[in-house]
Amino acid sequence: MNYILTENEITSLGASLRAIAPKLLKQSPQEGKIRVWFQGGEPYFDMFFELNNHEITWFQFTLRGKSLSWCINKPLFKTGITNELNIDDVSFYAASKTVKNDHDSDREFIDLVKSILRTRPEEAIFVKALALF
Repeated sequence: MNYILTENEITSLGASLRAIAPKLLKQSPQEGKIRVWFQGGEPYFDMFFELNNHEITWFQFTLRGKSLSWCINKPLFKTGITNELNIDDVSFYAASKTVKNDHDSDREFIDLVKSILRTRPEEAIFVKALALF
């Protein structure tokens, strides 16, 4: 899939990401571990982070049916496709999102995610995520 967007589109996507109130996410009972959720201005655009003592241990970025994830236990970038664009009974429920990993990571999508994160240098967690690349 082609993810070449204009600078204005990338800037608009980055500006649309808003932090969602932490009380809406189930938090880990472990001391020092928190989850953070950013939701974008279009459907199926969000970012989840899990932090342990302020360091990212996992994140997932989804946009337009594509996904990028990273985990500290196996620090490789995995891209994939989500079921969010499928129209059936199950996909209407947000908790039902599934991701099928690509065989080979989608370099274009990884670069797009980095471009979107770079639009928000004032957001400390985005800067931390960029350092993982």
